[in-house]
Parts: sequence; structure tokens; C-alpha cells
Amino acid sequence: MIILKSAGEIEEMRLAGQIVADCYREVSRLIQPGISTMEINDFVARHITKLGGKQFTKGYNGFPAETCISINDVVAHGIPSKSRIVKDGDLLKLDIVAEYGGWFGDSCVSYAVGRISPDAQRLMQVTKECLDLGIANAVPGARLGDVTSAIQQHAESYGYSVVRDLLGHGIGRSLHEEPSYEHVGTAGKGVRLKEGMVFTIEPMINEGTYRITIDDDEWTARTADGKLSAQYEHTIAVTADGPLILTAQ
Repeated sequence: MIILKSAGEIEEMRLAGQIVADCYREVSRLIQPGISTMEINDFVARHITKLGGKQFTKGYNGFPAETCISINDVVAHGIPSKSRIVKDGDLLKLDIVAEYGGWFGDSCVSYAVGRISPDAQRLMQVTKECLDLGIANAVPGARLGDVTSAIQQHAESYGYSVVRDLLGHGIGRSLHEEPSYEHVGTAGKGVRLKEGMVFTIEPMINEGTYRITIDDDEWTARTADGKLSAQYEHTIAVTADGPLILTAQ
């Protein structure tokens, strides 16, 4: 069942979303060659607490850290490590979840570390455009397929693919609510979007195949062909005035 939120509840959710957004504003200056992914993780964990929020990711279904940090061919759910040092040319995805007042905010940002290749830069740009196109279609009366088809068509027009196995989801007092959905589809099909719906839009766009593999740690998701992957994500509320980005920076 999809849980609709009132205007007041959406404003409460925005507080959680803004904790996430502030984490990105502060951590962005640290993401450079020579830092470990665990240092990035620990900074975010401290900043969530400093802002009065609660971390949620560590311990969720056994996940061992407060953030997911995924680099290059790692699509999602990368585990931060003291030994994984960020290098010049890396394409790094940082996924942050925070809870505040019983509500959740969830977002992901891709970062170019130092000087990245033109191919990686283009993948990041197209992925961000996919997110923006998806958000633009998140209006009352539209269908979820309008969101996902816009993402799929744009990605595939550049020869990229859209990950199917990792899903967007409703969000509210739980991190994962209905609907759960792939970021591919057909315009005019799927769930009808209603005012008060809140969900993530989080396209993961791959250079090559959309297929992924999972490492022995049972978390780290990689492209099956070893090519690059990028992701951007926001928590979105469907309102009478259009889509409201609760995790906007």
C-alpha cells in the first residue's frame, strides 16, 4: 500500500532531507585523491549526529557502515574501507541516508575525483540528466512509467543501459515503502502518481550492460562487464505545484 503524506508531513520529511543535503555540501571538499573511503564515511556519520539526525545504514540488514561508497565499476552498496584510497580519475558514488524526527531522507551523488576521463564525465552528465528528466515527470496524474521511460530513453540514446536489479522506492517513516520499481518502463503505464506520494528517483546508469554481479561480501554490486557506472538520487514529493526535491542541496 502506498502511504500518502500530508503537506505538513512532507515539510517534516524535508528536515531529514536537508540533513542529507548538508552532509553533501560539507563532505564534497574532502573527496579528493589520497583520502580513504572510511574517512569519508566517518565524516558523514559525525555530521549527521552533529545536525541532530540519526544514521540508519549501519546495521541495516547487516550492512557494516554508515554510508555506501561505490567507485568506478561498483554500481551500489560499496562498503567503506580504510584500505580503499580514493585515486585521481575515480568516479565515486556516495549514498547517504539520515533519519530525523522519525522520517527518512535518501540521496546519492556522483563525484569526479581529480581529472577523470571524458567518457566518465559524459556518463556522469547523462546520469544527472536522467535524474532531472525523471523528476520533471513526477507530477500528479502522471504514471510511474512516465518517470521511468524518460530515464530509460535518455540513457539508451547515448548507448548506456539502466540497472534493473536495484530499485527506486517509496520513503517516509520507513526507508523502504511502496512503490518499489525499476527505472525502466513505458510511458502511460504503471502506478498513477498522486499528490502526497514521496519516493526516491535513483537511476544507476552503466556504460555497458545493465547486468550486475554481487561480491562475496553479499553487498557490493558491480557491473557484470567491469565498465563504469554512475548514479544520482533524490527523495521527491509529488505536490500540486509539481515535484518537490526534499534532498535538494
